[in-house]
Amino acid sequence: MSESELRPGEAAVELPPQTDAGIYFIGVIRTPWHSRKECPKRGSLDGPICTIVVDERWRGALTGLAAHQRVQVLYWMDRARRDLVLQTPFGKDTAGTFALRSPVRPNPIASSIVELVAVEGTSLRVRGLDCLDGTPLVDLKPERGAHG
Repeated sequence: MSESELRPGEAAVELPPQTDAGIYFIGVIRTPWHSRKECPKRGSLDGPICTIVVDERWRGALTGLAAHQRVQVLYWMDRARRDLVLQTPFGKDTAGTFALRSPVRPNPIASSIVELVAVEGTSLRVRGLDCLDGTPLVDLKPERGAHG
């Protein structure tokens, strides 16, 4: 079954002709996973160390981040479908997209809380990600109350 085919119970909609807003990707995420099958369903704080590479223009925005133990990473799942309203995850009942944590959503924004291992220039070494190698980075935020 290809990723564009619908499973029993699934439904897709026609996407709007244009988007409503623009975002700036601020970097890229480097992980060991190159396909959805390899990628974990949820990140684990004992998982492999991954690297978040922030664009040089945003270097100053990293000031003080190293003082935090955990960081919320927002990223854009650029290879995910965006048109499903009903989904049938393998081995589960059909549910609406907003009732699932699937990467398939109208705006494929994902969020992970990761352990910040190190900040080296504009590269962050982290544990706990669950995205494909080359995933665009949308934002970074220190976890509330997780000051180092």
